[in-house]
Amino acid sequence: MKQQTTGIHHITAFSRNAQENVDFYAGLLGLRLVKKTINFDAPEVYHLYFGNEVGSPGTAMTFFPWSTSRKGRVGGGQVGYTTFLIPVGTLDFWADRLAKFNVPYTRVERFGETYLQFADQDGLQLELVEREGGQPSKWSFGGIPAENAIKGFGGAILYSVHPAKTMEVLQTVMGLEKIGEEGGLVRFRATGDLGNIIDVNAEPMPRGAGGAGTVHHIAWRAKDDQDHRKWREHVQANGLQPTDIVDRQYFNAVYFREYGEILFEIATDPPGFEKDEPFETLGEKLMLPEWYEPYRQQIEQGLMPIEVRVLKGDE
Repeated sequence: MKQQTTGIHHITAFSRNAQENVDFYAGLLGLRLVKKTINFDAPEVYHLYFGNEVGSPGTAMTFFPWSTSRKGRVGGGQVGYTTFLIPVGTLDFWADRLAKFNVPYTRVERFGETYLQFADQDGLQLELVEREGGQPSKWSFGGIPAENAIKGFGGAILYSVHPAKTMEVLQTVMGLEKIGEEGGLVRFRATGDLGNIIDVNAEPMPRGAGGAGTVHHIAWRAKDDQDHRKWREHVQANGLQPTDIVDRQYFNAVYFREYGEILFEIATDPPGFEKDEPFETLGEKLMLPEWYEPYRQQIEQGLMPIEVRVLKGDE
C-alpha cells in the first residue's frame, strides 16, 4: 500500500534570544506556547513549541533558542519559507498588525494566491496566506481575536541543492502529488487540509548554513506508531537512511536527509502535548523527560527566564 503523509507535522528552527522568540511568536503572531522543554540532545538549550490551542499536528512551530548561536544563512538543503495559514478575509488585518509592530513585509502573488512575506527577529523567512482549509484556531491572545488567528501551517517553500531529486522524494516517498509549475517553483500537495502545500524552488540553490534564522528540519505526519514503523521501512526501502525511532515524549520521530540535503523527520500525531500537562496550563512549566528530572535545578539555573506577555501596543 502506498504511503502518503497528510502534510507537515511541525517545523523546527534556530533562534538566539528566547524571550524575543516568545515575544514574536506568542506576542506578535498570537500562537500559543504549548510546551516549554529542552533540547533532549543539548539540555542547556530550550525547546519551545508554539501552535494552536493544543499544538495540534500541522500547527507546531518549534525553536532551539541558543544565545551564542551564529547567524545562519538561508539556502540549499533547508526550508526557505515557512508558510502560515490564516482565515479567509484576514490578510489586511495581518498586514496592519505587521506594520503596527514595524515588521517590514512584501505582498507577492503565487499560484493565484496573495502572500505576505516577512522575517522574524533572527531573519527566519515566513509568509502568511489565506485559505479555507484547516480547522480554525480557538486561541486568542493580545490583539488577535480567535477568528483572525493563525490556523497552522499552509506549507513551505523548499530550497534544495538537487531539486529534481527532492521532488522525486516528495512524490515517490512522501506520497505528495505534483499540481503545478509557476515562476520557477513546482507545487506539490499532500492529502490533508493543513500544512499540505509544498513549493520547491526548481533551480539548485547554493548551500545554506545552519544557525539563527534558519530551519533545522521539517517533520511530516504519521498517523500512529504502527503507521510510523511502516514509514521507516518505506523510507529505507527507497534507498534513504532513516535513523532508529526516537522517543520525543510528545511524538515518536524518525529522521533522514533527502537527496537535496534537507533534513526530513516523520513524526507521529499522538500522544500530543497534553501528555504531561493539562490544557489550562500548557507551556507554563518547564517540562523535562524523566531521565533529566534529577538535574532539574541545574538545568533551570542555566536557562534564561521567559514569559508569555502581551506586547506594548496590544495592552
